[in-house]
Amino acid sequence: MRPQAGFTLIELMVTLTILAVLATVALPLTQIAAQRTREEELRRDLWQMRAAIDAYKQAVDDGRITKSIEDTGFPPTLNVLVEGVKDMKDPAGNKMYFLRRIPRDPFCDCPSKKNDETWGKRSYASPPDSPEEGKDVYDVYSLSETVGLNGQPYRQW
Repeated sequence: MRPQAGFTLIELMVTLTILAVLATVALPLTQIAAQRTREEELRRDLWQMRAAIDAYKQAVDDGRITKSIEDTGFPPTLNVLVEGVKDMKDPAGNKMYFLRRIPRDPFCDCPSKKNDETWGKRSYASPPDSPEEGKDVYDVYSLSETVGLNGQPYRQW
């Protein structure tokens, strides 16, 4: 007579234990990979918006956008970068656009807010250590209180 084929209870328990250990090792690695991806998105979004703000300021300095005496030359809102402004040096009066869209802060868990509301905005008149909104947008930053993988809070990026 041939013995029955199959696994013993001990063999099944050992296999399940090995799988559980592998899962507990893999889970933190996937969480770190997801956070790293969101951090890269944050870096890219901040870079794009800051480049657009600088391009707007350069257009003002070049006389392509009208500015009053009390204006700093920075955009009054982030939405202006998407909506566009009239190019004063273009005879046809076409608009200049600086962003296709305003990205969302990847660390903002706030689906009810509009994209521009997910970012902190610093006015030219406010100090760097305590940024506040004002008549213009000099800089943008994340409103997240979370600390990044590099040990620096996302607000300070």
